[in-house]
Amino acid sequence: MRQRVASSRRGFARSMRADATKAENILWQALRNRQLDGLKFKRQVPLDGYILDFACFEVKLIVEVDGSQHADSQGDAVRDRHFQGQGFRVLRFWNDEVEKNIDAVCLAILQMANARG
Repeated sequence: MRQRVASSRRGFARSMRADATKAENILWQALRNRQLDGLKFKRQVPLDGYILDFACFEVKLIVEVDGSQHADSQGDAVRDRHFQGQGFRVLRFWNDEVEKNIDAVCLAILQMANARG
């Protein structure tokens, strides 16, 4: 599923990885190195003009960790529909959900990954 990505987008994704939020770092520690049921997640992935917080391509799952700026975001709804149209499932968590209850977040991710059809 490799795509050509403009070097500017690739650089932006790289800078986002380096400047991750506390919640993104907490979730990444739980997802990295196939620690969650052997699933391979990537973070800050440029795809179709968007940058995905976390993506597991083997089960077509996108996980987003959002701050308050995403409340009632029409842009997020458009983006989610775009990827759902390609067969992805999208999970969104608030920063404080990840920070306060990482176990429940990981459980929700596992349940969605295991419901892959």
